[in-house]
Amino acid sequence: MFGVSEDRAGNFPPLPGIFPDLRAPIVRIVEGERIPEMFRWGIPGPMQFGEHPVTNVRNVKSPHWQPWLKPEYRCLVPVSSFSEYANTKPKKTPTWFALGDDRHLFAFAGIWRPRMGVRGTKAENPDRVEAEHWLFSFLTCDANGIVGPVHPKAMPVLLTTPEECSTWLNAPTEIALELQRPLPDDMMKIIAAGARKDPSE
Repeated sequence: MFGVSEDRAGNFPPLPGIFPDLRAPIVRIVEGERIPEMFRWGIPGPMQFGEHPVTNVRNVKSPHWQPWLKPEYRCLVPVSSFSEYANTKPKKTPTWFALGDDRHLFAFAGIWRPRMGVRGTKAENPDRVEAEHWLFSFLTCDANGIVGPVHPKAMPVLLTTPEECSTWLNAPTEIALELQRPLPDDMMKIIAAGARKDPSE
């Protein structure tokens, strides 16, 4: 699916629920080769808003994000399912989406960057020392008819073919950004609800 040539991510266990500031696999191009690695989820936002980690990027015209939309900073974020929280009472309900019940592999259209700072959970970084971190986020777009009733604001940009993955990794920015569109309704479905982790994993 992703055409990787060398595995740098390691033999990680199933990841049925990945949350902001945790590490997850991405695929990026390093010296002409597609390499999977483990990066941390959340790129600092604009300084005027406190540089809080941003997990997804919608406004690709922002000067803050434009430098990271160049091909050398694009990546694939491998996914088999993802969740959005339905606005139910008394608390929100995680709702899981996939391409089908078999949870066929696809990717989010991601971006990455290195950054010095203090990141990570207290368990990972008990002394909270400053270090270089390798970070990722991913693009969002308008929600389609499957995601919209649960999360009207937006949905991730989904790449479902090797051709789309190649376009995202290699094409000029204006062409790559044509992929920032909702996936057609008939290409995905709700596959679970209620659990904070995909119950199939």
